[in-house]
Amino acid sequence: MASAMRETMWAQPGELRRLLTDDAAIPRLAERLRGRRVLLIGTGTSWHAAGHGSFFLRRAGLEAWPVQASDAALYGLEPTPNDALILLSHRGTKTFTSQVLERARERGVPTIVISRLGSPANADLETVENERSSAFTGSHLAALLRLAQLAAALGADLGDLASVPAAVETELAGPGPGVVPPERLLEFTGAGTNQWTAAEGALKVRETAYIPSEGLSVEQFLHGPSVALGARDTLVCLDGGGPMAERLGQIADAARATGITVHHIVRRDLGEPLSIFPLTANVQRIALECAEALGTNPDSFGYDIPGRRETWGAIPL
Repeated sequence: MASAMRETMWAQPGELRRLLTDDAAIPRLAERLRGRRVLLIGTGTSWHAAGHGSFFLRRAGLEAWPVQASDAALYGLEPTPNDALILLSHRGTKTFTSQVLERARERGVPTIVISRLGSPANADLETVENERSSAFTGSHLAALLRLAQLAAALGADLGDLASVPAAVETELAGPGPGVVPPERLLEFTGAGTNQWTAAEGALKVRETAYIPSEGLSVEQFLHGPSVALGARDTLVCLDGGGPMAERLGQIADAARATGITVHHIVRRDLGEPLSIFPLTANVQRIALECAEALGTNPDSFGYDIPGRRETWGAIPL
């Protein structure tokens, strides 16, 4: 089925290769972060990218925290001039990220903006062309690579960044994870940085296939939500290795034993930090293929459904 989301996803390996060669500004920009607490701010998918970015930067020895843009703008979690800000925005137009960025620049906060080519936010590190689908995929993986480049420049041992495009290409070339829309709930879970991959999977499934989905860390899932799953549900376990991998496997086994459909997707070859790239490609594909199976439009943000644009579209994003 033709869609802008599908076209964008299959272009991702080439875009990632391009970004790996477009790295001249990385060392200079990374110095804006050195020795400072870093707040990574975004909304939606960009907040998930902020979570991954904080994981990367902590491996470089920095104190780094993901913050939702609305919390930064309205609840006192903005960066101070002693901090540094990484601002993540696909298009550079979101309400709260724009507010945070404007105030940070006025206060002299060292700032790095990661956004699309030609972004009105005047990106320091550009990602990809403005996406035609509302389900952001290419700009997300590109932002993750930009974050990995910054962390690596600051000394983080993340693994071989040059191997990332081929790993994503492999996921797109294969038959896919084979996850079909469940009768009731599609649950994602992951450990460490892949808790953010789980959250991204749930977001993508909801906005493309319009079905109930949830993405939680392993421990958050185990301590309560796991009780609610049953034979009408599907659990996707995202395994990139690391210290929680054994526990994630135990959860997958327990879920199967109770009649839950389980897909245990294991991608450990690149190491835990870079496993987010093939695993994110998997959750993007799950969302796309669920939408295609149900006949929903993955590009439309639900605005093709009568009445949606008039109601939800009235709330500024």
